[in-house]
Amino acid sequence: MVASQKKKEPLKLILDSNSFFIPLEFKIDIFEELKKLLNRNIEFILLSPVKQELEVLSRKNISKKSRYAKFALQLSEKCKTVSIKDFGEPVDDLILRIAKEWNTPVFTNDRTLKKRLRDISVPVIYLRQKSRLDVDGSIS
Repeated sequence: MVASQKKKEPLKLILDSNSFFIPLEFKIDIFEELKKLLNRNIEFILLSPVKQELEVLSRKNISKKSRYAKFALQLSEKCKTVSIKDFGEPVDDLILRIAKEWNTPVFTNDRTLKKRLRDISVPVIYLRQKSRLDVDGSIS
C-alpha cells in the first residue's frame, strides 16, 4: 500500500534557470519531454531565487539573453514557485541545499552545478546531444 501511495504522489523536480532556455534554443518542449522521460506525474518546482534571477535578466538591455529570460518567465508559470528565504547564498548553492534536503532531482545544463549535484548523489536531468533529455543518477 505504501508503494502505491508513493507512486501516486507527483515527483518534485527543481528547474534551474537555464533549463527554461532549452525550448528556444533547441525547440524541445521540456515539460512534455520530462513527462515522457520520467513516465510519471511531475510537480515542476521553481525556487523563488531562480525566478528572481530570470526577472533580473529579463530587465537587462535588449539582448538575446533578456528575450530568452522573458520567454523563460512565461514558461515558469507552469511551475509551482516555492518561496525560499535568501540568506545571501549563491543560487547554485541554494539549489544544491534544497535538492539534498528534499531528496529531489534537478533539471539543469550548468556543467558545474551538474557535477556538484552528482557529487552529493542528487539525480540530474540535462540536455544530451542538443536533441533529447537524459537522466544522470537514479530517480526513485
